[in-house]
Amino acid sequence: MKRTIGRVFLGFAALAGLALAGAAWADQPHDWQLLMQDPATPIAERVKSLHDELLYITSAIVIFVLALLAYVCVRFRAKVNPIPSRTSHHTVIEILWTVLPIVILLVIAVPSFKLLYFETTTPKADLTLKVTGLQWYWHYDYPDNGNFGFDSQILDDDKLKDPSKRLLEVDNEVVLPVGANVRVQIAGQDVMHDWFVPSLAVGTYAVVGRLNETWLRIEKEGTYYGECNQICGVNHSFMPIKIHAVPQAAFDKWAADEKAHAELSRATKLADAATPAQN
Repeated sequence: MKRTIGRVFLGFAALAGLALAGAAWADQPHDWQLLMQDPATPIAERVKSLHDELLYITSAIVIFVLALLAYVCVRFRAKVNPIPSRTSHHTVIEILWTVLPIVILLVIAVPSFKLLYFETTTPKADLTLKVTGLQWYWHYDYPDNGNFGFDSQILDDDKLKDPSKRLLEVDNEVVLPVGANVRVQIAGQDVMHDWFVPSLAVGTYAVVGRLNETWLRIEKEGTYYGECNQICGVNHSFMPIKIHAVPQAAFDKWAADEKAHAELSRATKLADAATPAQN
């Protein structure tokens, strides 16, 4: 019995160690990671804070129920309680197990509603990013920065520089400025997709015929990865998201270069269309 308890304790200790290690990772998933990625937006900070608070509540409930079960198993086992009680109702206990869960749900509901309101209320936006989900890639438009756009598709394994980025790396990444309020408009063109980036706490459906909206403000420079979080077809697992957060000056230069490239491409296509075909 003591050996079994010791093994259980060591198992919980190992899981706790992995959880603490997982909490230190960020930006992308890692092997053996537990819990949440490090937050990089105000929404993600609040989500993580609420998660940690709820972890204390749920842990206390689990410990209480486990202790209660242990007490019942020991106190009312057949050896010491050969004649079981025939009591079928207990008013106090029935009131407690009805009222206490309601109180717990109310305690959870108040911060949850506050977080939901904060998440769905878009502040004054500094720029807009439009995301369109397709089978099976993403298309991005920057209507406030020259109205250019590009497709973003998964990078083949033979083109990866870092094997750990398999199923995460793309050919064209999203670039956003640090500290800017970004309005993200999300739509679908064929089936339902979900634009999901864990470290930014963004997860919004891309639905055909509907324009959904969320917002984010990245507070740390770096690269953040996500994936489609809605089963959308045979290549659902090949729709990664890559966002590169850079200083405002670097973003302005990148946007100007992308705008010039888009204008040049449009001019070239118009010239090709205007040129008569030669036999």
